[in-house]
Amino acid sequence: MAKIVIKFGGTSIGSIDRIITAAKIIKKKLNKGNKIIVVVSAMAGKTNELISQSEKISKNFNKRELDVLLASGEQITSALLGGALQEMGIKARSYMGWQIPILTDGEHNNSRIVNMNIEKINNFILKKGVAIIPGFQGISKDGEITTIGRGGSDATAVAIAKMFNTEECEIYTDVEGVYSTDPRYFPKAKKINKISYEEMLEMSSLGAKVMQSSAVQTAMMYDLPLHVRSTFSSAKGTKIFSSESIDYSKTITGVTYSKDEAKITVLGVQDKPGVAADIFEPLEKHSINVDMVIQNISPDGKTTDLTFTIKRGDLNKTIKIIRSNKKNVKYKSISNDKKVSKISIVGAGMITTPGVTYKMFRALAQEKINILAISTSEIKISVIINEINTTKAVKKLHTVFNLD
Repeated sequence: MAKIVIKFGGTSIGSIDRIITAAKIIKKKLNKGNKIIVVVSAMAGKTNELISQSEKISKNFNKRELDVLLASGEQITSALLGGALQEMGIKARSYMGWQIPILTDGEHNNSRIVNMNIEKINNFILKKGVAIIPGFQGISKDGEITTIGRGGSDATAVAIAKMFNTEECEIYTDVEGVYSTDPRYFPKAKKINKISYEEMLEMSSLGAKVMQSSAVQTAMMYDLPLHVRSTFSSAKGTKIFSSESIDYSKTITGVTYSKDEAKITVLGVQDKPGVAADIFEPLEKHSINVDMVIQNISPDGKTTDLTFTIKRGDLNKTIKIIRSNKKNVKYKSISNDKKVSKISIVGAGMITTPGVTYKMFRALAQEKINILAISTSEIKISVIINEINTTKAVKKLHTVFNLD
């Protein structure tokens, strides 16, 4: 008899019919003798709807009140799923984050789970009960409701699987697993049966929406196997586990893309030690994440042009911060481009295969796509290109690296 965590994403429980489908999956697993903890997201679109309502009141809606508001989405699905299971004759109960409690640390809207009380839930599931826990939320040491960032239900599921020492963590979604690229827009995308934590972490952080990157990182840290499956299909899905499973014979596992990028260039910066730190320190203090960084030194060695990428939503805020910091950082001007996208290839086989970088760049050149910035790691290469070329670039790279 296994103890398992089952997590349902927003699309899997986006309607009453889908909630009943999820309940049937749970019942089937319960009938096999499993002890089950279920983690749920809010219904698809609900969190965006709640954010939209808050913005009608204020663009700077209080973060504490926003957490209280957003946590209600998962509360609704927890209760509905609990009711659906009870209607099927199953002993089930929903628990809010503060009832367990799930303890978090950090600021409102971006907390992290640090601990939780497992005794109450363990006692319930040992008596053949199904415990339903809302993802994305917890409670601070001061007793405040907190949320752990968009997509945080994945992180909740992995944290629960780790703390309850479960045998398995299944992530149910609206696709049959992890694909070589987004199957909604690229029909030639291929399902990946097995993928390493490292590859999945790169893919999720680079734009793949199947799993939240912090959840993959936590699973990798504690060597917790994950299984991504479809709520609407009996397909076996994708298994995510340790680097021992990496297939080094396959050069590239997937092609990801993100259209949520913006590029900033600070021109004519005085070239001296510490200048980059002076530019980026105020951004870090305002929780702005900097991705790619390129520095071009002038021929006389006195000035430099510093180019970096950020999330598109942070563009205006970032420019404002840099301009307000001009007394510490002297520069000639700032330029920006918000119509860019990031294209990445990911694969463990890159480590042992020469010529991957050349092959990628040649493929883009053949499509007359100009590269604006480059970033690399052992198992990924990312480039920034004009957003209008996104589809063309993904299709070309998917074909060139034999993923069709």
